[in-house]
Amino acid sequence: MKHVIAAILLGCLAMPAAAIAPDASMRPLARGQEPSPVLLRPKLRPEVKAVLAAEAALPHRPKLRPMSEQEKAMGDGAQIMLASAAVGLQQSLHPVTRPKGLAEKVMGQRRQAKRALVKGSVCGDPAIQGDVVGAVPGRIRGCGVQNAVKVRSVSGVALSQSSVMDCGTAKALKTWIDKGVKPALGNRGGGVKSSRVAAHYACRTRNNKKGAKISEHGKGRAIDISGIKLKNEEVITVLKGWRSGKNGPALKRMHKAACGPFGTVLGPNADRYHQDHFHFDTARYRSGSYCM
Repeated sequence: MKHVIAAILLGCLAMPAAAIAPDASMRPLARGQEPSPVLLRPKLRPEVKAVLAAEAALPHRPKLRPMSEQEKAMGDGAQIMLASAAVGLQQSLHPVTRPKGLAEKVMGQRRQAKRALVKGSVCGDPAIQGDVVGAVPGRIRGCGVQNAVKVRSVSGVALSQSSVMDCGTAKALKTWIDKGVKPALGNRGGGVKSSRVAAHYACRTRNNKKGAKISEHGKGRAIDISGIKLKNEEVITVLKGWRSGKNGPALKRMHKAACGPFGTVLGPNADRYHQDHFHFDTARYRSGSYCM
């Protein structure tokens, strides 16, 4: 408290003379001259009395030390400052409490949002939202998925159509979205809104050729992406953007980032079947990922 009052007094000394002018002159008295009654008993102005009255009404107020003759001589300005400091200090000792039940309400909302996120998740990852499908039988030999899921969105990026796949493919897609798509586009257009799915599970042969091996699509281990939509509704397509100066670099970065999370990555440089989309699948090879 003493430090606070000392600091206030120093501030008062630095104030303009008009702000703290005493009722009586501060000039030294001539030898033999009697002290002025004003110096001995300074009159308090109404505003000073109001501040002191407010301080006196506070509960458990701290006791103020008596004012020195020098402080009294400084006049109303100093007295107002000292009284205001006492009131302000007393008020500051009472912590501001939160409205009753606010913390519980906020925590409840957070728990509810977390439960909703976990409830709609698949593959043990809240970032992968969808539904459990279970076993999907194939109409021809070699097709089918043992533990299929139908994915709606990944890391906040919606799929243009709910896509059936296994969890290994869903997790690889999440890695690609997080480390490939989002970094390649940054905050452009407000960020990534959705991805255009050209194909997911389908019981068929590779490139639909008769007599060919079963496609990874027929095993729930592949997904084809033809474009990305931003939050400002701008659409970046593989067909028009791959060889363009505006979108080509971002699409090539996405293509490169998919090589690793996926075992096979095919794009416009692969063949005529992939001019308008990226093909991703989680087939694994001894030599590592195959990316074209």
